Order: sequence, then C-alpha cells, then structure tokens
Amino acid sequence: MIKAGICFVLLTFSVHAPFAQGGGTPQYLDSLKHELAKAKDDTSRVLTIAALCDGYFPSNFDTIIFYGKRGLELSQQIKFPRGEAKILGAIGQALQIPGDFPKALEYGYRGLKIAEENRYSYEIAYCLNVIASTYWFLPDYPKALAGYKKAANIVEGIKNVPGARDLKIILYLNIGQIYNEMNQLDTAYYYLQEYYTATLDSYVWHPVALYNLGDCVFKKGDHQKAIGYLHESIRLTEKSSDHFTQAEACATMAKFFVELKQSDSIIYYARKGLATAQSIAYNRGIMMNSKFLADETEATSIKEALYYRKIYDSANDVLFGTKKVQELQKTLAEEQQRQRETEISLAERAYRLKQYAFLGGLGMLFLIAFGLYRNNQQKQKANAVLQGTLNNLKSTQAQLVQSEKMASLGELTAGIAHEIQNPLNFVNNFSDVNRELIDEMKTEIDKGNLEVVKAIATDIGDNEEKINHHGKRADAIVKGMLQHSRTSTQEKEPTDINSLADEYLRLAYHGLRAKDKNFNTALHSEFDQSIGKINIVPQDMGRVLLNLYNNAFYAVYEKSRQGIASFEPLVSVTTKKIGNKIEIRVIDNGMGVPDKVKGKIFQPFFTTKPTGTGTGLGLSLSYDIVKAHGGELTVETMDGFGSEFVIRLPANGV
Repeated sequence: MIKAGICFVLLTFSVHAPFAQGGGTPQYLDSLKHELAKAKDDTSRVLTIAALCDGYFPSNFDTIIFYGKRGLELSQQIKFPRGEAKILGAIGQALQIPGDFPKALEYGYRGLKIAEENRYSYEIAYCLNVIASTYWFLPDYPKALAGYKKAANIVEGIKNVPGARDLKIILYLNIGQIYNEMNQLDTAYYYLQEYYTATLDSYVWHPVALYNLGDCVFKKGDHQKAIGYLHESIRLTEKSSDHFTQAEACATMAKFFVELKQSDSIIYYARKGLATAQSIAYNRGIMMNSKFLADETEATSIKEALYYRKIYDSANDVLFGTKKVQELQKTLAEEQQRQRETEISLAERAYRLKQYAFLGGLGMLFLIAFGLYRNNQQKQKANAVLQGTLNNLKSTQAQLVQSEKMASLGELTAGIAHEIQNPLNFVNNFSDVNRELIDEMKTEIDKGNLEVVKAIATDIGDNEEKINHHGKRADAIVKGMLQHSRTSTQEKEPTDINSLADEYLRLAYHGLRAKDKNFNTALHSEFDQSIGKINIVPQDMGRVLLNLYNNAFYAVYEKSRQGIASFEPLVSVTTKKIGNKIEIRVIDNGMGVPDKVKGKIFQPFFTTKPTGTGTGLGLSLSYDIVKAHGGELTVETMDGFGSEFVIRLPANGV
C-alpha cells in the first residue's frame, strides 16, 4: 500500500498542500515573544510557545523545532499533558515542510494518544488534522479524508475555545481539497466555495482558499476565472511573504499552463515557485516546480533540463527514498501495535464491567421481583390507560400520514399547475385575439375591403395553429403525469432515474415558486448517462425525490431570509454509477441540521420545521421507501452550512 502510494507520487503528483494552522504577522510574533519573556508561570510559557509554533508555520521550520523542543521539555517537566499534546502536533505539522513524513506521523500520533487519554477535544482534532495532512502528502486520500471528517465532527461540538473556529474552517477546506483531488468536483466546489467566503478576512488562509478553488474551477472548464483566482493568490502571498503558499500556487499555475501549452508561462511560474520553495527548504514545492522546469526545458536545453532534473531527483529522494519508506513502515507498524493494545485494554475493561454488572444484577434480581409483584395491580390499571393513549396515538398517526400525503400532493399539484398554466394562457390569449379579429373582419366585410378581410383571415388561421399547438402541449403534460400515476399496483419497472430526478426537481421548484414568486435559487444537475434504466417503483421514488428537494429548497429559502449579503442559494442533484450501486446526491447550502438532532431526522414525527409547518413524516417515509428498494438513505450535514442527502440503490433493482 505504501509503495503503491509512493510510486504514484513519483509518476504524477498533485500541486496542493493541505491547509494547516499558522501564519502570524511579525507584530503578532513579537507580541508572543514579549508575553513569553514576562510569563510568570510555566503553564503560560508552554501555551505561548505552542502559539509561537503555530505563528511561525509554515515559513520558519527551524524556529518551530527550536521552540517546540523547548516547550515539549517544559510541558513534560511540569506534567502538563494538554500543552504536550498540542506541541507534539505542532512539531509534527512543521516536519511536513522538509518532508519528514515518518517523523510527522510519529509526533502526530504521540500527541493524539495523550489528547485521547485526557479527553482534550480540541487537541484531538488538532492532532487528527496533522495526521490526516501527512496522509495527504503520501498520498493516501481515503485515510486523509477519514481523518479530516473525524476531526471536523469533533470540532463541531467544541464551544468557546480559542482557535476552534479557525480549525473548523481549515478542516472543511482540506475536505474540499481532498474531493477535488478525487475529481468529485461538485462536492469539492461546494466546500471550497463555502469556505472561500469564510476566509475573506484572513490574509494567511485566503490565498490558500483561492488557489484550491481555482484548481477546482479550472477542472470544471472555466480557465479564465481559475487563472484569475491564482493571480490573486500569488499577489497576496507576495505581499505577506508566505513562501509556502506561493510555491504551491505557482506550481498550480504552471500546471494550468501545461494543459494550455503555454511554455513561457510554465517556465515563469515554475521558476518563481522553485525559488520560493528553496528559500524555506520546502522539498515538496521544490520537487513539483523543478519537475515542470525539467520537462519544459528538455526540448530547448538539455543542460538546463538536467540541472532541474537533479534538483527534482534530490528532493524526491528526501521525500520518498528507501530510508524514508522504511521509517514510514516502522512508524505505521508501531501505531498499529499501539491501536491493538488499546483495543485489548478496552476489551478487558468492558469484560470486567460486564462481570460487575452481572454480579450487581444478581443482587438486584430479588428486589426487582418483589417490586414487580407489588406493582402488578397498579400496572394493570396503567395498561388500561396506556391502551387508550395508544389508540389515540394510532388515530393521530393516521391523520398525520394523511396530512403528509395531502401536503405532498398539494406541492406536486402546484408544480403541475405551473407547467400547465403557460400553454393555457396562450390558448386563452389567442382566443381573445381571434374574437377581436372576427369582429374586425365583419366590419371590413361590410365595407367590402376583401384584401383586408383575407389578411385578417390569415391572422386568425395562424392564431388557430398556435392554439392547437399549445393545446397539444397541455395534453402532453397531462398524459405525462398520468403515465406516472399508472403504477398504482406498486410494481417495479425499468425507469430512467436521470429523467425522473430532473423532472421532480423542476416540479418541486415550481411548487415553491408558486408559493413565493420572489424566491429564486440556482439549480445544478449532473447526471451519469451510463446508468441507463433501473428497476424501481417510479411513483414511490418520485415521492422520495420530491421530499428531499422540498427540504433542500426550504433550507436555502430559510437561509436566504436571514439577509446574509454573500449568500447565493444553490440546490444540486447528481447521479453516479459506482460498481453495482447507483448514487443520487441532493446537496444544498442552506441551514443544515444541528449535530445534536442529526441522528433523529429519519424518525417518524421528528421535524426541525416550526410547529404547524411539517409533520415530520417526509424523511421517515422516504427512508422506508428506499429501504424497500434494497437501498439506503444517508445524510451528511453541518449546522449553518448545508446538507447532502445520498440515496444508494442497486444498479439493477431488486
């Protein structure tokens, strides 16, 4: 697994580095040094040193190691595990700059172990980010993505901790970058665009967001806009002397011009990136930019190409040479052993707890039996009351199910009415015009103006053709809806899922527009044409899609009412065939769902909508329908930033 990842780096490599915490202004660093000098206790000194390590990242690797070792010794001396975990993570992060990935993982895992043993949530998330970023460099994208998401879930639950908001932005930008590397461009764009806006007030992080978003936009085909993002990123890094980000941005720009076949621009940006990377001994940046230069100068100057090839080979050996591979294998083996020991320890602890619980249960058994005997009569009376309550609940449930069905029918009807209204308006308008033309023709007949009468008759004929055309259009719409309603037998049939998803998206949108004509949102769809037809009950699956679309539109509608200046409502639907599964993703950038209730959204009668506006049955019914089709319905959501619902179905039905 490791060798395969390293071979990939040697042959083709990406031009992005994971987003990390750090980057302090000279004034900020001077103030931290002043605080360190006047700190009265060792705990304050350790925390200030940790802040200095973050502040110097990524521009000064040697200084971070100097302060990091000093802080590590002090935190161990005073037995301050929180500071020790944080500084271990900071040193691991710094070791990524020269490319010592085995040591970076070692320090990251050491910090994570201490943080987990003491349940320090922020430090756990911080060290997970360091570890995930190191896996990104290797590159092992699945492990990196899993680490980033695990850290992001932890950060979501952290309140009132300095740095938690910044770490959250960093993690979600890194998640967007991973999706970009894996060419899941819609999901990548969703994260990168959202957190590009979140970094507008940061002179350090905004250039990183710019070049990552630019790369995604370039892959999506908007080359001019992408190059604009990269120009702005490079300009900002020059202003802030951020050589790390500048080296990455220049390599990204060089990659653009390789695809555009503009040799002078490739050489210009690769040389610029190589110089900045060499100034901070950033071996990954040196390797990427020298590779571009070696390839581009080979046709014009063998001597120059060999010069850059030697630089590339030297950096590549530092990063992925045999010695580094052996060290990496050793580090990973030690971590696997530590995890096994932890699992054994937890299993033994769980076994002991079960034994204690069993013995305690025996002691309580007699008391429980006695209590059950005494309460038997009372329970019989209570059962009678509960039976009545249950009957009332069943009646209420039936009413709510019917209410949900009628609400869905109303929303669907509004969409259909909108579709039919246009041709009917044309029919009515042309009928009115013909009536006026007939009156005018009678007048001209009385006057004997036959030429005028013929012209009017021609106009009437043209209008009749238009009436006939729009009448047939309305008839086609009705027949199309009847085609969907004919599956009342609940039998599966081969269905074009792309057409179904697109049709219900438009119907749901028109339904919302019928309620509020001032509401607008961007719609994006990307359908995998290789899917073909799958065996489903179209009416039922249409109901699922309608529920998900309505929820997405409701979420962006509610967020748009908050008056956020930079907010642009967006609802996206994509389909994709993966192996023997079909994935349908419905994504919105609306309100999202709070973490504390995310696990309840598929439960019957649970709703996040205000009282009276939802029954809480839509997602529950959708979940059951998808499950009946042999599939699954899941959600990934973040409070305040949107949701992504994923339907997975068998490719050939069941």
